[in-house]
Amino acid sequence: MTLKVAEPSVEVWSRSEAISHLREHLVPLTDGERSMCRVAAERGIFCRGFRRWSVPEFDRRWRGFIGRSTHLSRSQMEEYANLWQLTEQLACGVSLACDAPGAARGPCRGWNEFSNAVLGQFCADLLGTNVEVVE
Repeated sequence: MTLKVAEPSVEVWSRSEAISHLREHLVPLTDGERSMCRVAAERGIFCRGFRRWSVPEFDRRWRGFIGRSTHLSRSQMEEYANLWQLTEQLACGVSLACDAPGAARGPCRGWNEFSNAVLGQFCADLLGTNVEVVE
């Protein structure tokens, strides 16, 4: 006798639906002192925030926005990056740095940084929902 394993159901969401669901989950994790990038780095969730970049890559992406330092630690530089993200959010009137229209020119391109497949993985990881993200 062969047992059939039920395949997990997969929901199909548009890209905007997936982002909306992720946003609903992520916004409550942030506050006026911790951007999504900082929270993601601290918790190892979502895109892993500042921690997804090696030291040289972090420096390359961020130096034009926060400068560079030979005496500050990575943690201290991340705090400057966090403040930059919070300022950008306020200036753009958005709740997450990912939503800032200026993200295209920033160290990260916001939601545009992620493919549909990656957004689907974030939905599985954070929401517990198997999702195929489509345009």
